[in-house]
Amino acid sequence: MKIIYSGDVVGRAGRDALLTALPQLKDKFKPDIFIANVENAAHGFGVTPGICRDFLDAGIDALVTGNHVWQQREIIPFLDACKKIVRPLNYPAALPGQGFCEIELINGKKILITQLLGRVFMEAVDSPVQAIDALLKNYTLGKNVAAIFVDIHGEATSEKLALGHYLDGRVSIVAGSHTHIPTADATIRDNGTAYITDVGMCGNYNSVLGFEKEAPIARIAQKYDGSRLVPCTGGGSFSGIYVETDDKTGLATHIELIQLKPNA
Repeated sequence: MKIIYSGDVVGRAGRDALLTALPQLKDKFKPDIFIANVENAAHGFGVTPGICRDFLDAGIDALVTGNHVWQQREIIPFLDACKKIVRPLNYPAALPGQGFCEIELINGKKILITQLLGRVFMEAVDSPVQAIDALLKNYTLGKNVAAIFVDIHGEATSEKLALGHYLDGRVSIVAGSHTHIPTADATIRDNGTAYITDVGMCGNYNSVLGFEKEAPIARIAQKYDGSRLVPCTGGGSFSGIYVETDDKTGLATHIELIQLKPNA
């Protein structure tokens, strides 16, 4: 299976970068499935149903979110209505939406897509290990699913690395998100799982994590004046990963970081 996953989409610059890159990436890599992280797509915080529909209509197959999933209130009913959007699995089960989805490809093969929220320097959530263990009891690579994709949305690199090793051989891909900076550690682990600590973002990199520089600089310089974070406009770049898996085993055979700058 050929899989592309885009990093966190930040604001309009990120949305434009992703939608501009989409035809080029599909033509070059011919992916079986294209997954996007829409965590920051709506003016930097959360996502709206309209933005989700724009991405799905453009040919993106599945959407994952993160800790900002609740920030745009109109998304809440959409989380239950749409079966192609995933919120973190280790939120309490009674909350809206689902922590995983199955996507069936044209050839009849299925991929399981899920997301875990980290707990280091993040809000209090259920154990990611217990959540993923409970889910994986129902799925076996190469048998009832051809591939399993896991996004780990977290602050701490050590936590992402530990979870990546924990899931090695049990899932096809463990891809980190949330910190918006692509890491140089795309690899296939000993037992066959593709791993990267962070896939980066789709957004303007002449920024602080996709946001205009002034407010973050004021905060770190202890000159905080109550200004809000504002996403950068224009100049968006695409960052994501391309992964190939063996359909018989579900394990990864190739992973690479993709980065496309404006006008590339």
